[in-house]
Amino acid sequence: MNEPKQIIIVRRDIKMTKGKLAAQVAHASMAFLSNHLRDNKILSWFKLSKAEKEWIENSFVKIVVGVDSLEDLLKVKNEADRRGIKAYIIKDEGRTEFKEPTVTCLGIGPDYPELLSSITGHLKLL
Repeated sequence: MNEPKQIIIVRRDIKMTKGKLAAQVAHASMAFLSNHLRDNKILSWFKLSKAEKEWIENSFVKIVVGVDSLEDLLKVKNEADRRGIKAYIIKDEGRTEFKEPTVTCLGIGPDYPELLSSITGHLKLL
């Protein structure tokens, strides 16, 4: 099945409680919609790609994988950017578990699996 999905990449090298991790993954998933809303003032259906429309209309599929460092996360971000796939870095403000602003995860897509797997297929599920 060629159903669009999002990939959320979480840093494993920083220790987050389950609650913090869940919140950061939620931020990464929402980044696509919130950035689109912010950029367009309204969620313009006509500005979405076919994959993005299918994702919104259907199942909001998300896959959560991990990387071992900020450097690894940024490599994935750079590759997504290079290929023209939307990717959103999530930075915690450092108000609770972290003492300073900290990059925690990256949201990629939504897009089709064949495009995403070429960037994230080597990463292990969390």
